[in-house]
Amino acid sequence: MCGIVGYIGKRDVAPLLLEGLQRLEYRGYDSAGIVVTSPKTAGLKMVKAKGRVRDLEAKVPARFKGTTGIAHTRWATHGAPSDINAHPHMSADSKVAVVHNGIIDNASELRRKLEADGVEFLSETDTEVLTHLIARSQAETLEEKVRQALRIIEGTYGIAVMHADFTDRIVVARNGSPVVLGIGEKEMFVASDIAALVTHTRQIVTLDDGEMATLKADDFRTYTTEGTRTTAEPTTVEWEAASYDMGGHDTYMHKEIHEQADAVDRVLRGRIDDRFSTVRLGGLNLDAREARRIRRVKILGCGTSYHAGMIGAQMIEELARIPADAEPASEFRYRDAVVDPDTLYVAVSQSGETYDVLAAVQELKRKGARVLGVVNVVGSAIAREADGGIYVHAGPEVCVVSTKCFTNTTVAFALLALHLGRTRDLSVRDGKRIIEGLRRLPGQISEIMKQEEEIKKLAEQFTEARSMLFIGRVRGYPVAREASLKLKEVSYIHAEAYPASELKHGPLALIEPALPTVAIVPDDDLLEKNRAALEEIKARSGRILAVAHQEQEKADQTIVVPKNEDELDPILMGIPLQLLAYHTALALGRDIDKPRNLAKSVTVE
Repeated sequence: MCGIVGYIGKRDVAPLLLEGLQRLEYRGYDSAGIVVTSPKTAGLKMVKAKGRVRDLEAKVPARFKGTTGIAHTRWATHGAPSDINAHPHMSADSKVAVVHNGIIDNASELRRKLEADGVEFLSETDTEVLTHLIARSQAETLEEKVRQALRIIEGTYGIAVMHADFTDRIVVARNGSPVVLGIGEKEMFVASDIAALVTHTRQIVTLDDGEMATLKADDFRTYTTEGTRTTAEPTTVEWEAASYDMGGHDTYMHKEIHEQADAVDRVLRGRIDDRFSTVRLGGLNLDAREARRIRRVKILGCGTSYHAGMIGAQMIEELARIPADAEPASEFRYRDAVVDPDTLYVAVSQSGETYDVLAAVQELKRKGARVLGVVNVVGSAIAREADGGIYVHAGPEVCVVSTKCFTNTTVAFALLALHLGRTRDLSVRDGKRIIEGLRRLPGQISEIMKQEEEIKKLAEQFTEARSMLFIGRVRGYPVAREASLKLKEVSYIHAEAYPASELKHGPLALIEPALPTVAIVPDDDLLEKNRAALEEIKARSGRILAVAHQEQEKADQTIVVPKNEDELDPILMGIPLQLLAYHTALALGRDIDKPRNLAKSVTVE
């Protein structure tokens, strides 16, 4: 969950690395550090600082020159945020510097052995173990020193290593945490995310698990941790540097909420087949005969992706009439689940690198399951591991809390549900109806954005709340789950989501004027059931904000959302609640793009 960036070439490296860290700060922001050197410089020079990248930048001296360097922004796992625990970690002789994303599972055992051999540790981190192992290796090359160390450690890593005796190279390796190489003109880059690279190059190579690389200014080579050469052809990334700018907005979250109409248009573009009232999803690698053999769909994701999967499962059941459910990938991979050959498994991840999801995919593949990926990042680990899938084309999402990627993922699931439905028994008429509804989505999202000022005023009324309850029934429940998560993530107000049908089975005990309730009330066949839930809350003096397709008499306020097809309504109903969470957090003065204790891409357990 940390950010890594490195460079080797002829440019002054410190400003370049600091710029890269700024672009990666959403991956971790409790401390940061930088190491530089050059062929003309004696030794490695390092600066580290607790806090944000700006705190590191303030400590870097003016004469901090070099043409090779690695840098890191941290999200703490081992050891509290501090200058000492910040990466890079350097060996006692100041010859080896390492930056690391991931967790070394056997770090405690290795630390005890090293301490028994007289090694003194400065930090509380697991990464320092790796630094000392590399420094103590008697191998003649840096590559072999790193390989020997990696054979000893257990766990996940994305690493970059520099050595004072080998200033012409950076050695990197990957196992479970992303490492991306950037190919320049007589210069090379490395990062944990392409966000740090696109300013300088759009030619990238993504390492696979168990793969290493040596970067020199004019060349790179890739090989396995056993030393066997591998073939790596650069690919061109579709995102440009401008995609990572704020574009006139005060925060990335605000920008990304407002990008949703265009983002949804992208995920639909070129995929609708009007002739047969279906969609074209060639990336699924799933023909009609195989699709008809599917007896169940299991969707796996974490956090927001899990909630998108809940909406997706409902759409698949409704449109394709295939039993479907969603489950947190972090739970699935540990419960010894029965893997059914007639089940289609769908892995959902914005980054395509979420560790729990990736580990579940790898376990499913080991057991012979068919796995599809629904991801945003082209060429990511889950995209490469899966048998096929759907890219959601949301564009870069920099804010830690997901908005546009969540929406695009739900639309991608609508496409998958329609595709599966039309290969089975969904009629041409219903296929056409869903397609027309999908085409209306961008315009309806734009309509919702016009209500921002009204939603902002509503949000200001909730800043005093200590807790909030979100309720919904069937289609509305996943929306309530996601809206509750958004409020928690960005405003730090406690929030709980509950099925509206379950109120009388316990949660009604909580209802009082001080506990606001947000109710998802779609205009569908459960409208009267949902209104009955509002009656229950109102009878106990509860305060209600409804998100509905028409004004709700029992609600204190209603946010009216444009009506689409019943199956697609959940895609729209969560969007005003993204704005509600945003403006609540803004009124409370929260750090909206970088909420405390969180990081964007969860690449550790």
